[in-house]
Amino acid sequence: MKVSTKGRYALRIMIDLGEHNTGEYIRLKDISERQGITFKYLEQIMPMLTKAGYVKSYRGNNGGYLLAKRPEDYIVGDILRTTEGSLVPIPCLADMPNQCERNEKCTTLAFWEGLNKVINDYINKYTLADLMEGQDGMYNI
Repeated sequence: MKVSTKGRYALRIMIDLGEHNTGEYIRLKDISERQGITFKYLEQIMPMLTKAGYVKSYRGNNGGYLLAKRPEDYIVGDILRTTEGSLVPIPCLADMPNQCERNEKCTTLAFWEGLNKVINDYINKYTLADLMEGQDGMYNI
């Protein structure tokens, strides 16, 4: 599993929206300046977050974006899966039940399933609020 810039930036955007929430919509330009992410790249990520219902958008002079929910109501794994798609370490784990023709005799399947569980348990353990608080033992995004 490799998280792309899109996934990392999505988390940074969501944290920025949470940290600067005043009840007013936040301009994309302001997020871009604070986060050092190009405006064009933000324009690619925001529709994903909006479509998923994570942010509310408003067009116009006072337009911008707001979190749709409280930071503690967002699971980091959900945000990453929205921008990255499946986070499985090997393709055959994407299908449930496993459709791989070798799954009955695969000696490494249990290992890959265990790795997938560890990944999902970890990313689903944290909320956006946890990232905003900078929990001990967590890495920079």
